[in-house]
Amino acid sequence: MNRPPTPLARGERPATASFAPAPLVAAYEVRTLRTDAEREEAAALVQDRQRWLTLRGLPVPAQVDIPALFRNPQTKPAGLFEDGKLLACMIPERAPNLSWGEGPCLHLGCVHTLPDQPDDITRLITLWASDFAVRLDLPLVRAETLARHRLEAEPTAALLRRLTDMGWDVRGSGTGREGDRVARLELAAEHRSGLHALIGCRVYEPKAALDDRGSA
Repeated sequence: MNRPPTPLARGERPATASFAPAPLVAAYEVRTLRTDAEREEAAALVQDRQRWLTLRGLPVPAQVDIPALFRNPQTKPAGLFEDGKLLACMIPERAPNLSWGEGPCLHLGCVHTLPDQPDDITRLITLWASDFAVRLDLPLVRAETLARHRLEAEPTAALLRRLTDMGWDVRGSGTGREGDRVARLELAAEHRSGLHALIGCRVYEPKAALDDRGSA
């Protein structure tokens, strides 16, 4: 004899519901630094990085107080996080033109990574930036890295080789936006299918930077 189904207790769900997959949580996240505490953490990371470079005889910015830029509430810096730990920080901007590149781009300024970390951090930033540029309808990402000597000289040459392996193109050298001698880098925008599963993105749409075509 068939019995009528037993009513579910209040709050009880069918057993099949327990097999629903949990939403995926990205291992990393790039997000805008919104609070004074987050900006201060980024400034401290920059100071640690600059100290690390100085101890190894490597160049650090001389023309501009970079930690102060991250503390400034008028800037909109972003950070790369892993489980709440800040791995890198940068200032993304929508640049109408740079002195060394024609056309609009996503410009990554003042990129600093946590000392003693593998190149994977830079690779993650590269993947995120190229995909983010597509979402902003921008064709390119541009950035600069300090280069006090010839680009063929070490250790700059080794750094540029690693960056070109990640997809960056070197567009010569010159005076950077912060007044220091730099190597100029360019990356094509590229949609990265499935990247959201690895890197979440909560970055405000970058504000437009001043057109600096007049810089040397």
